[in-house]
Amino acid sequence: MALGPESASAPATERVVISVDAMGGDRGPAAVVAGLADSLARHPRMDVILHGDEAVLRPLVNRHPALSSRITLRHAERVVKMEDKPAQVMRHGQGTSMFATIDAVKDGEAAAAVSCGNTGALMAVSMLRLRKLPGLNRPAIASLFPTPTPGKMNVMLDMGADVKADAADLLQYAFMGASYARNGLAIVRPRVGLLNVGTEEHKGRAELHEAHALLSRSADAGSFAYIGFVEGTDILSDRVDVIVTDGFTGNVALKAIEGTARLVGDLLRQTLTSTLMAKLGAVLASGAFRRLQMRIDPRRVNGGVFLGLNGTVVKSHGSADATGIAAAIGLAYQLAQVRFLERLAARVASAEAAGQDAAREEADRDAAGPATGGYPTE
Repeated sequence: MALGPESASAPATERVVISVDAMGGDRGPAAVVAGLADSLARHPRMDVILHGDEAVLRPLVNRHPALSSRITLRHAERVVKMEDKPAQVMRHGQGTSMFATIDAVKDGEAAAAVSCGNTGALMAVSMLRLRKLPGLNRPAIASLFPTPTPGKMNVMLDMGADVKADAADLLQYAFMGASYARNGLAIVRPRVGLLNVGTEEHKGRAELHEAHALLSRSADAGSFAYIGFVEGTDILSDRVDVIVTDGFTGNVALKAIEGTARLVGDLLRQTLTSTLMAKLGAVLASGAFRRLQMRIDPRRVNGGVFLGLNGTVVKSHGSADATGIAAAIGLAYQLAQVRFLERLAARVASAEAAGQDAAREEADRDAAGPATGGYPTE
């Protein structure tokens, strides 16, 4: 992932410490340690605090003697399970590897945290231990999606941190998403779109119309280009760089895209093995298929970033293998290296100021008399 021009990177001699939860993934600690070793080999300035059952982790770490000196093991007896409810984890999660992973960021020992564990519990623990940035209404989860342009990724948020979002929340999401695109994807002036059921201005719910007006007025303050409403077909397109939506819609879209990708992959494998000629054609085109797989492989863009907290947290997919986990840890390292949190906090403050300015303008218009315009709701 490229580093954005807005960022002030850490000095070349400075070590970057990442806190990693080894116990939360579906594939177990072995996959986490394998991905961790891959990421450490790629990033010589990175060190890791690894949280989990030391009796399980020590033999896995010892398989990588060249890297073991850069890994600090922190024993945690308990594990947050996928079926655990967030409220229960918040009350009784002390002593788990997830709690310890987030606390390392809270205590300033690590610059970012990575976990493959229960998403709801991870967000709840992160909110509890790190707290929200000043002025933020709701945090958001941002994910990356491939596009037709090689090397270009789109940012979409929220992916499920909160199912609700009003106009002010969507404005803050736009500011945070644009900052992520600048710092993580090197897009100087990101194009931001608001996800709706159509691109026509009369379509959608009332809060989307209100957010549309806010984003139009605040684009310069957020250093992004607002392109208006976008549709689901634009999520994987080159038309936009940042897609803003509420967590319910974003999560449904994410799961639908993941399911479609699996279906297309299964159908393609069935087709390419259906006849002798199909198998021969698959062999001849194997190089092209490998390049295609590299471009659309979801493991290589694994990692949803929790935006809006007093600390950087990356949520890896629970079923991620070593390749996916290495990508998530690498993303955390990249964001920590460019001191993304400092930039994000400034953008959240800018969004709050823009929202306040918009509220004052609205109050002034109301005081001047009834408005004659507006958006129809049908």
